[in-house]
Amino acid sequence: MKEWNIQSCPWLPATPDDFRERCRAIGETDDDSTLEMYRLAQFALSNNQLNSLARTFLAQQKKTQTSQLLKPFRLGLVSNATTGLFVEALVGSCLRFGIALTVVEAHFGQVMQEALDPDSPINKEELDGVLLALDYRGINFKDVLSDVANNGGYEPSLADDIKEYIDLLIAKFSQNGSRVVIVQTIPQPTDALFGSYDARLVSSIQRQITAFNSYLATLPQESGTTVLDVAKLANRVGLDSWHDPIQWNFAKLPFSQKLVPLYGDYLARLLGAIRGKSRKCLVLDLDNTLWGGVIGDDGLEGIMLDQGNAQGEAFLAIQRTALNLRNRGIVLAVCSKNDEKNGRLPFRKHPDMILKEEHIAVFLANWHDKASNLEEIARVLNIGLDSLVFLDDNPAERAQVREALPQVAVPELPDDPAYYPRALLAGGYFESIAYTPDDKQRAEQYQANSQRTQLQSSSRNIDEFLQSLAMKAQVSSFNQLGRSRIVQLINKTNQFNLTTRRYTEAQVIAMERDDTVFTLQVRLQDRFGDNGMISVVICRTTGTVWDIDIWLMSCRVLKRRVEEFVLEQLITEAKKRGITVLRGVWIPSSRNDLVKDHYPNLNFKPLKEENGATYWQLAVKDYTPTNPPIVME
Repeated sequence: MKEWNIQSCPWLPATPDDFRERCRAIGETDDDSTLEMYRLAQFALSNNQLNSLARTFLAQQKKTQTSQLLKPFRLGLVSNATTGLFVEALVGSCLRFGIALTVVEAHFGQVMQEALDPDSPINKEELDGVLLALDYRGINFKDVLSDVANNGGYEPSLADDIKEYIDLLIAKFSQNGSRVVIVQTIPQPTDALFGSYDARLVSSIQRQITAFNSYLATLPQESGTTVLDVAKLANRVGLDSWHDPIQWNFAKLPFSQKLVPLYGDYLARLLGAIRGKSRKCLVLDLDNTLWGGVIGDDGLEGIMLDQGNAQGEAFLAIQRTALNLRNRGIVLAVCSKNDEKNGRLPFRKHPDMILKEEHIAVFLANWHDKASNLEEIARVLNIGLDSLVFLDDNPAERAQVREALPQVAVPELPDDPAYYPRALLAGGYFESIAYTPDDKQRAEQYQANSQRTQLQSSSRNIDEFLQSLAMKAQVSSFNQLGRSRIVQLINKTNQFNLTTRRYTEAQVIAMERDDTVFTLQVRLQDRFGDNGMISVVICRTTGTVWDIDIWLMSCRVLKRRVEEFVLEQLITEAKKRGITVLRGVWIPSSRNDLVKDHYPNLNFKPLKEENGATYWQLAVKDYTPTNPPIVME
């Protein structure tokens, strides 16, 4: 078996032999080749191949507008080291996560100067985020020997001036409220001045870096700060591999250039999470993926799934990983070529099974091709194909799904199932920048939604179905308790989203404090469970008019007349505040055609059409209640 080596990104399939020819073919066409570039980005590309793909993408951008499969992100890059040699690789890596990256580099080593100068490239440009990429040579850690008297104690110390330095950089780079500031944790240097005693010496570089990284972890999220854990990445590859003294001395390169593809992947997955590109659902094959052997041939007693057996324990580890993901909110589904009765048997009867039927939101075991089944799973869960991760031991099945459905993430798996959990988690498919109570409940919410779908199919009509749900709603303005989920919905919701505008947590906080902005968050419960927060509305006041800046809703509650209920709340609050007119706009995107008729369906009148967007208004006095079957709590 080939040894697992994270440096080569082994969860990605090997690069095809015709990679260069496919890049060249893209460059020779004027058609939109975004999907083909997205396909190519899914392979384990070398530094040079990432550069080639990035140049192809940038050239294509100049010739034709790329599709909305990619979300743009303009990133400022600030460092005490040389970064220019891997900027193109970052652009290529970001394509893998559906991000069209533009990088604006700061001047070499001018970290504080860039922050303080309002005319610096970083401060002048309209950016979505700033990456503060410092290593231990970019922080003024105190001299170990001059402070050797403080060599007792066990708590790491961090000088106040270093905290002030970082706080000032974050404050200056984030003063444009729409930016997120990404701060890297710092890998330890390789060598210890005092040997093992460095771990005890309060003033050692080791202890100071530990304290620095711990301080970053305590930075409040509302400051607009996100952490990229480069220290953990360096520990995984090994500090001797991470630090290359020759490359530092020669060109001030912050880490070994052979690790650029891995670093690029880690940064790209974080930017993807910021843009709402994290995956929501893990789809599992059965035979030789969740257990060893073939249930239809080997029977319940013959499959490997027991303690004390090396292979059995490997498969139990896969199940345990899947269950842990579900417990943090990732939806689980099954997609297997199997007889359904056989496929369900271990879940019901095998005493060592960790996963049970109640953990699976959608269970498809049949003899259809897996791509078709994955499309059905996405349809039932009402999520996009780009929300799915498919885990399958069979390389032929993996290849078929990648070819048919490039939006589905399909990690490459090693020969030994003991490495399956590592391959799944190493891919960064479920990267997160926040964790809310609603996140934890998401798997159960999607599972309950599939039960609602079954109830709807057995109901005689839609009104009977909606009444049977016994829906109850809670409505309030934005607040600290719901803030993380609000920001998450704003940045992840694509289909039921009238404008697809995106806002950072800092901007949401500013709205909470702005008397001219009206905000609404809606939570929904029914007899199957808590749907969590399902709708967000932002209105901006101009005289006696509310302009609806954002109106979005979770697709889990589509066709349940929730939008009528939300409008009813808007009208009620508008009357209290002397608002006479509501105005809204539908700005088309590649994903929100679903709500093209949202405003006319609610009896808004047309105002104008401009650049493809349609504008609508509703006079408050003309509103007629529709009495949706939802009770206000």
